[in-house]
Amino acid sequence: CLVYAGTSLLQEVVYLVSQGADPDEIGLMNIDEQLPVLEYPQPGLDIIKELTSPRLIKSHLPYRFLPSDLHNGNSKVIYMARNPKDLVVSYYQFHRSLRTMSYRGTFQEFCRRFMNDKLGYGSWFEHVQEFWDHHMDANVLFLKYEDMHKDLATMVEQLVRFLGVSYDKAQLESMVEHCHQLIDQCCNAEALPVGRGRVGLWKDIFTVSMNEKFDLVYKQKMGKCDLTFDFYL
Repeated sequence: CLVYAGTSLLQEVVYLVSQGADPDEIGLMNIDEQLPVLEYPQPGLDIIKELTSPRLIKSHLPYRFLPSDLHNGNSKVIYMARNPKDLVVSYYQFHRSLRTMSYRGTFQEFCRRFMNDKLGYGSWFEHVQEFWDHHMDANVLFLKYEDMHKDLATMVEQLVRFLGVSYDKAQLESMVEHCHQLIDQCCNAEALPVGRGRVGLWKDIFTVSMNEKFDLVYKQKMGKCDLTFDFYL
């Protein structure tokens, strides 16, 4: 889904698995050039169309706005969702870290905007439920950020099968280790706010009253959905 949901980390893992690359190689390249963003003006749709198949393309768009090829099952979609409490904390830090956004409001204000669907790309609650409605589609792989930390080996195996790449047992074990290295590098990068990638981040900043309010809104907006999240590991 979005940057703060682990999309940037997932794109590197997907590139690693699909290309049989290693973390050091990824560290030396601009990964965003290898996975252009569908809705961004640069490099643009014309350039994306010229890429050779199989193309790896990133997007933050809701399911309903994705190209018809995806709806028709002609292309594969890998979607990552993150528990919304950690997500809103990470997104707040992301907003504060970018000069183009330079958000200076309080976390309470930011969290209120999130709960009221007033942030970029619209409602997170609708976004995640829309993709969850298609999680059983053959061309959709729905992943959870927390599982990347809880059981990375299973997630890598899922990606290998979904992407149609071939690894023997030793190669698969090596790829899992490479992905572990990559996640450690990304989650412990000095450029990131401390701990932004960990699970349970929200406990350090949510007050009791904020947590109660968030739980109430979550229940109202997600009550009919059978999607569940791990808020702790």
